[in-house]
Amino acid sequence: MRIIRLLSAALLAFGLSATAVAPAAADSTPSPGASSEDGAGPTRAGTSFRTATEFEQGQTATARASVGDYLYWSFPAGTGQRPTVEASVKLPETHAAETWRIDVYDGLRRRQACQYGAQTRTAAADAASVELKCVLRTVRAWAEPWAYDPLPGTYYVRLTAVNLTAADLGRSVDIEVRAGSEEMGGAAAVDGSLSEPLVPGVALRNAAEDRDGDGDGGKKDSPTAVLADLEPEDGWTSGWWSSRWVWTAVGGALAALAGVAGYRLTRGTGRPSRVPPGA
Repeated sequence: MRIIRLLSAALLAFGLSATAVAPAAADSTPSPGASSEDGAGPTRAGTSFRTATEFEQGQTATARASVGDYLYWSFPAGTGQRPTVEASVKLPETHAAETWRIDVYDGLRRRQACQYGAQTRTAAADAASVELKCVLRTVRAWAEPWAYDPLPGTYYVRLTAVNLTAADLGRSVDIEVRAGSEEMGGAAAVDGSLSEPLVPGVALRNAAEDRDGDGDGGKKDSPTAVLADLEPEDGWTSGWWSSRWVWTAVGGALAALAGVAGYRLTRGTGRPSRVPPGA
């Protein structure tokens, strides 16, 4: 019984320390509603993947655009996050029924499915605005080459109106786009890892030639421009800590406790009495 009491005390102490550490690790990650210092994002939108406007998670990107344009933004998402993208479109005072759609693509420009949310909505003729939302699947650290699982890297947001009338084309609208994420913890952890995040980039190099002809003289450092240079606040990976550590340790302690208890129950209460010969 002494061994069981010792194991119970150790298990209780470990559980208290784990519950103290786990919230601290979770608090270091911004919530879906968290914002940067001022929450203000860019005030324009791109018109293609290559010109997509970058903004951080927690910021609100705004833009004034024309109905019928394809509008693009991009934001970074790391391992273990479940991104949520929201868009609000303020419509003109008078307009016909309009259908607006929001799509999210990963760094390889693969369209990512929404777990839930109003990805497409039709605004009635008297509607003042339309709200859209897309909750993606959890970003994985690794996936098979043939899979379309979301991986850490840049994510593109595309917003546009479809099924328009000729009278509404080109009319001005005000748009707000927000992105946030929820940390899923150890439930989303996998054993593999992606060597590099899916961040598309292009290097622009000067056409500087070696004037001396010796292979190194006269050359200047070539400037580099990238299509996406933002990354999550805590990096692309979720770090070493995961709630799986807690459950693994607790499971091991419970298994040891069960083994000791089972041994004590099955070994018997004492040694068998010896019967004298010839009795």
